[in-house]
Amino acid sequence: MSATQITVLGLETSCDETAAAIVRLTPDSGRASGLRGDIISNVVLSQIDVHAPYGGVVPELAARAHIDHLDRMVAEALAKAGCKLQDMDAIAATAGPGLIGGVLIGLTMGKALALASGAPFYGINHLEGHALTARLTHNVAFPYLLLLVSGGHCQLCRVDGVGDYTLVGTTRDDAVGEAFDKAAKLLGLGYPGGPEIEARAERGDAYRFALPRPLIGQNDSGCDFSFSGLKTALRQRAIELQPIGETDICDLAAGFQAAIADCLVDRCRIAINDFDMSASDGGRLVVAGGVAANQYLRQALDEVTRAAGFSLTVPPPALCTDNGAMIAWAGAERLHAGNTPDSALAAPARARWPLSDDAFKSA
Repeated sequence: MSATQITVLGLETSCDETAAAIVRLTPDSGRASGLRGDIISNVVLSQIDVHAPYGGVVPELAARAHIDHLDRMVAEALAKAGCKLQDMDAIAATAGPGLIGGVLIGLTMGKALALASGAPFYGINHLEGHALTARLTHNVAFPYLLLLVSGGHCQLCRVDGVGDYTLVGTTRDDAVGEAFDKAAKLLGLGYPGGPEIEARAERGDAYRFALPRPLIGQNDSGCDFSFSGLKTALRQRAIELQPIGETDICDLAAGFQAAIADCLVDRCRIAINDFDMSASDGGRLVVAGGVAANQYLRQALDEVTRAAGFSLTVPPPALCTDNGAMIAWAGAERLHAGNTPDSALAAPARARWPLSDDAFKSA
């Protein structure tokens, strides 16, 4: 790809946000990443109010909302950017992983726009969008260690380049965001659970209840995570406390959050110690995904990275949760790297797309 600006429209519909964005990539040899990224427009429609009464995302309702709003979101993104569809150098859309109904809607729209405009099309792995966001927002150079923590994902991987990702550790059961949501529902709190748990935890005593820290200290488990036992322990404590009061809820929330933080810190410490820093400037941990907005977890991770001589980078909250800008940026990075575009007619939608699949390099 020539050293010229690249402008990409990105669509994200993998879960309960309907999003469209336009980003611009400009080669810049004076920056650590060699690139400058600019978000020209970024529009996101949250469906929290739709799903809150059910305590979680209802796939059919999410898909219907994407159908109702995606065309308007694309038009709004183009209008805010002052662009036309024909100005795009590429179209990118999430091709998975995610709720298959939603993925199909965004992917089909992206293919149609690419065919209509003649622009190349990239079906983006949602995880790759998160993996590369720090390069858009913070000029991060390869390589770095990525902790991806969201409602559906919890994994550590080494990022060496576009399409070059080595899985270091993953959850054996629940993702972190899923664990927060289930804990909040168990305690009678609202949805999404992460912010509810964090708010109650600020008023709670994290040391009142002895909750487990699954896999901590078990080096033979590598950098894997497990949260199902912690969730079960929380349920047992809540049952023992019935009728449960507000103080009990706050203390349980604080203990649960502290246990999650200890697990993340322990696994990241192992991954950092094993990280080959020879090719990087002191080492960097990037945290992405919606759970990265939790300030308690960020402080705990900041402490472990500082102690190891690493730097911690967390994109702004709006770009940690699902958004179109991260998908557009991943498409721009792939185009700039010379990756062959996907067939706009053949690119498949995938409910599951693990790090070991063709967009990633597995250890």
